[in-house]
Parts: sequence; C-alpha cells; structure tokens
Amino acid sequence: MPALTDRLRSHPRAPLAAAAIAGAACALGQAPWGWWWLSVPALAAVLALLAGAPHARGAFLRGWLAGAASFMAAMAWIVEPFLIDPWTHGWLAPFALVLLPGGLALFWGAAAAFAAWAAQGWTARLALLVPALLAGEALRGHVLTGFPWAMLGHVWIDTPAGQIAAWTGALGLGLLTLSLAALLALAGRKATTRPGLAALAALLATALLAGAWSVGAARLAGPAPEPRDLRLRLVQPNAAQDLKWDAEHARRFFFRHLDLTAAPADDGRAPDLVLWSETAVPFLLDRPGDGLLMAAEAAGGAPLLLGIQRSEVSAGGGVDYFNSLAVLDAEGQPVAVYNKHHLVPFGEYVPVLGRFADRPGMGWLSGLASQVLLGYSAGPGPVLLDLGAAGRVLPLICYEAIFPANLRGTDRPDWIVQITNDAWFGARVGPFQHLAQARLRAIEQGLPLVRAANTGVSAVIDARGRIVASLGMGRAGTVDADLPGALPETTYARIGDAPWHAALALIVLAAGGSRLRRRGH
Repeated sequence: MPALTDRLRSHPRAPLAAAAIAGAACALGQAPWGWWWLSVPALAAVLALLAGAPHARGAFLRGWLAGAASFMAAMAWIVEPFLIDPWTHGWLAPFALVLLPGGLALFWGAAAAFAAWAAQGWTARLALLVPALLAGEALRGHVLTGFPWAMLGHVWIDTPAGQIAAWTGALGLGLLTLSLAALLALAGRKATTRPGLAALAALLATALLAGAWSVGAARLAGPAPEPRDLRLRLVQPNAAQDLKWDAEHARRFFFRHLDLTAAPADDGRAPDLVLWSETAVPFLLDRPGDGLLMAAEAAGGAPLLLGIQRSEVSAGGGVDYFNSLAVLDAEGQPVAVYNKHHLVPFGEYVPVLGRFADRPGMGWLSGLASQVLLGYSAGPGPVLLDLGAAGRVLPLICYEAIFPANLRGTDRPDWIVQITNDAWFGARVGPFQHLAQARLRAIEQGLPLVRAANTGVSAVIDARGRIVASLGMGRAGTVDADLPGALPETTYARIGDAPWHAALALIVLAAGGSRLRRRGH
C-alpha cells in the first residue's frame, strides 16, 4: 500500500486531480451547506497546489481545474432552467453545466498563472495569489455583464463573520477567506521545516477568524432599529414553472393569487402593502382586461406591488417588452413602474443572436425565461419608488439582487424589495444561494430587504441580514410581517467597491512591473 501511495503522489497528473477534488470541496461553504470550516481548508490546499506549480502554464491548468470543479459543484442547479421544457431546451443543459463553470474558472486560472509568472518562490507566489484571486472575483462581477455567484466570501453569509460586509462588501469577505486559506497553507508547508513559522501562521489564522467573528457578533448583538408601522403581506403562489404559462393553469394561478391576497391574517390585521412575485400575472400591464382591478379588489384597498410584463412602442416603430414591477392603487391603476435593467443573458435575451429569434424554428433565441419572441428590453437603470406612507423603496427583479452595484446610483432608500421567480432554479440549491445573496445585500446596505418569490423563498430580512419571517420552498401561502427598521448608512453603502478595485489594480500592476524589471536585468 505505501508503494501504491507513493506512485500516486508521484504521478504527473496527481496535482491536477488534487486541485479538482479540493476545488469541489471549496463549494461546500456555499448555501445551502454552509460548511465554511471545510471550504477554507480546501481552499488552502488549492493555494498550496497553485503556489507549487512548476510554471505559469501548469499553474493556469491547476487553477482552472480547481475553479471549474468548484463552480460545477456549487452551481449544478444551472441545468434546472433547461429541464423546464426538456424537449426544447434539454439538449443545452450539459453545455450549460460545462461552459458556465469553465468560463468562470478562467478567472482562477488567470490568477494562478499571473502569480506563477510574477513571483519567485513558493511563499511569494502564495502571497500574490491572495490579491490575484480577489481581483478575479472582482472582474467576474463585471465582465460580459458579470456573474458574481458563489464568490469566495459568500461562505460567511450565515455566520457572524458575514457582518463584516457592512464595512467591506463581498470582496472584503473574500479577502478574509483567502487570507485564512493562505495562512493555513503556509502553516502546512512549514510544519516540518520551520515549525515556529508554521505555529505563527496558525496563530494568525486563528486570531483573524476570531476577530472577524467577534466583530460580527457584536454587530448582531446591537440594538434593533424600531420597526416601521407597516404590515406587509407577501403572496407566494407556488406556481410550477412548466405550467405557469399554460392558459388553463395560468388562470388558476392568478385566482390563487387573489384568494391568498384576500385571506384574513391569523392576527386579524389587514396588510398596509401587498407584494406579489416576478411575472405574477398572465397578462400585460398595458393590456390587463379586468385583471388589475381584480387584483386591487383582492388587496382590499392596500397598495399592491406586483411583477408584470409590459410593452410599449419603440422609437423605431417596433414593440419593446419589459420585465417590470408595478405599484397599483386601490382602483387598480398603476401609479409607479420599474423596468428591469440588468437582464439575464440567455435567460431574458440572447446576446447578438437574439435578433434572429423571429426566424422559423429559432424562437429559443429569445431566452429561456422570456415570454416574448425577441426577448426583453432593458430599463434605464435603478430607480426609487415613492410609496408614500410606506416610504421610498429600491426595487430589484430576480437576479439583479446579486449585483451590489444595482443598489447604487440613487438616493438612499428606506428599504429594498426583491421580486423573483426562483422556480427556475430547482428546489435544493439554487434558490437558497439566491436568498443568501439577498441577505448579503441587506447587510451591506444596513437596510431591510423584502423578498416576494413565486416559490422559494419569500422572506422578510432585517437590516443585519437575518430572516424575520419566511415561507419555504414548494409551499403556497402568505407571509404577514411588519417591515423591520433601517440602520444608519453603512461604510460599504457610502464607498462601495471602488477602493477595492483601486487597491487590487495597484497590487497587480506593481507585481507585474516588478517581474518585468527583473526580466530586463
């Protein structure tokens, strides 16, 4: 057996297999598992393997394999949207499962290759991997419209350490993750050759984790802001996605909305504001028939906020369609409208190729989630909706909530609302990762966030990211709760990610410049 073990370790592909296995283990820190205590040591193993690569090409391959395995494990749910209509889209599921994780893994591979190229020696490469990988995390939130899902820092959202995001955002949590992993990797590397340095690295890792945990726990223990005198009702119809747009079932789901909205609350208190989920109704805002009036009557005079599609004539004489949020008054008249501006590529529109969706047999090019032939058009950007006594709210539709930048560009709201249809994401993993990121937005901004979902998970989230009230996956019903109060504006809400971007750019440029100077000599 020892001989077999030695042969396996000496095999030239052993580091590649180890990188993939450790990368997959990194994903287990994400929701719904939350095993940060396994994710961080696994990342330490990845960093050790990357720092020990013999050259930049080998480092890239190790980094790419680790990243691909991590994203594939964390986002195996990505096949779910393609299985809603498997006869039309099912053939795309394997490509999605390979191409998206493989594309995101390029940022890990590029960071590993850069560290191997720019730094000399194992320890120097380990140190440079921290800012290089963090820069990759920042970039993948923006490149090709961005996809900051399953970030390294997300493993802390459900722990006291996640509260650090109120000062640092997700990138600060990523730095915590990478720093802990690097210290553990250093401790493991030097355990036999320099035990004193190994002990110091382990002690620093312990102190860093304890410090972050303590600061977060202190923030969680702070006094809760006074809740607003605003009773909310979140309506979750649990409409199956494969039946949602079938004419007969769509009518049934609409009447389910009406029944749930009009049902008396357990405590007898009528809602002050009713919220329905994304694309909640089977008609357009500009062609509602009696639908809007029926919805308003069910709300009993309370304003109703709902997800709805709408159309308008474009400047060129065509028709643009929008995935929108509308606020209805007691008469069913829309008094405010928000059009989703950060659309899902290949979900709500298909980049470049989408213009061919009107060709025979090419309707799938409109996007998986789009109910219109050429996909949705993007709205102009974030807006504040003034709801009068309910305050000023910043609306987000579905995956807009995964982008911190979508909460900037307006005056500070009183609270945040997210309407979503997580039936697209399956029932086991994707919806819970989406919920975790909504909680992170609440922590970052110090604002309550209210989440109305078709299914999984409707929730009222306080300004420290804690779930106050919720309704879980696969259930039809309502959530009746008061709106939690807001905290003072956080440091992160004031400054955002700009300092991180500047610091990471300077570090990367300095490391690259140093390498070029050495090469010149």
